[in-house]
Amino acid sequence: MSLRFSANLSWLFPELPALPARLEAAAAAGFRAAEAAWPAGCPAQALRAAAERAGMRIVLLNTPPGDPEAGEMGLAAVPGRQAAFRQGLAAAVQYSRAVGCPRIHLLAGRVPLGADRAAVEGEMETTFIENLRYAADLLAQEDMIGLVEPINNRITDPRYFLNTPHQAAAILEKVGQPNLKLQLDLFHCQIMDGNLSRNLETYFPLIGHIQIAQVPGRHEPDSPGELNFPYIFKLLESLGYTGYVGCEYAPKGDTLEGLGWLRSYWESRDLQHGGTSKAAE
Repeated sequence: MSLRFSANLSWLFPELPALPARLEAAAAAGFRAAEAAWPAGCPAQALRAAAERAGMRIVLLNTPPGDPEAGEMGLAAVPGRQAAFRQGLAAAVQYSRAVGCPRIHLLAGRVPLGADRAAVEGEMETTFIENLRYAADLLAQEDMIGLVEPINNRITDPRYFLNTPHQAAAILEKVGQPNLKLQLDLFHCQIMDGNLSRNLETYFPLIGHIQIAQVPGRHEPDSPGELNFPYIFKLLESLGYTGYVGCEYAPKGDTLEGLGWLRSYWESRDLQHGGTSKAAE
């Protein structure tokens, strides 16, 4: 089965200022699904209307980051911010319900400024587990999936708490809720651990969403870099992956011109523009 790709509207089409315009541009490029970080400043009804006009599905949104001016990037694992996390989660659920989005990335957050990671790791994990159990119960009522994403702390975010698939899997096992899954961004995974084939195979039962970008530049999959995406795409197909592959990368130039890799993928699978089977047309 061929893969389904999702346009990350927080990264692609940056020349367009608003999410609805980016969504419509993604649809014109052939995408049938879109995702975004927390859509601050974009009313849910505006995004839903754009999605309906374009025939697009919103498949992933983030919880709010907290207070960016205070250096926050998520709250789920931050001690003392449990009330703010629950408030943000409620807002994310309400927004996701309004746009028909079934998945929410539960941002873990950063080790507090000035704190030693080793000294606070236990308390942060305990907070994370408590908040994830709360989130799982709330999301189950909405038939939604919660996701946790390891983000590399070598290049992208040195203070981020959740950094590797192994750490995420151990936490998910402790939480023990079937509607919480692993969001595996291969950019972060390669930087932290490499060994992508084995990691994909090992953690495949936990994976609820995948994101892609070339390493180290975080540009298009066919830009120069460490990752062999034609091989990775075939591996995901062989594993029977049926979720979405989110395109979370910074275009080197014009977004549309940089989508040659996606058009080549569709052509190699004998698919129409947009990834639909020619036999079905």
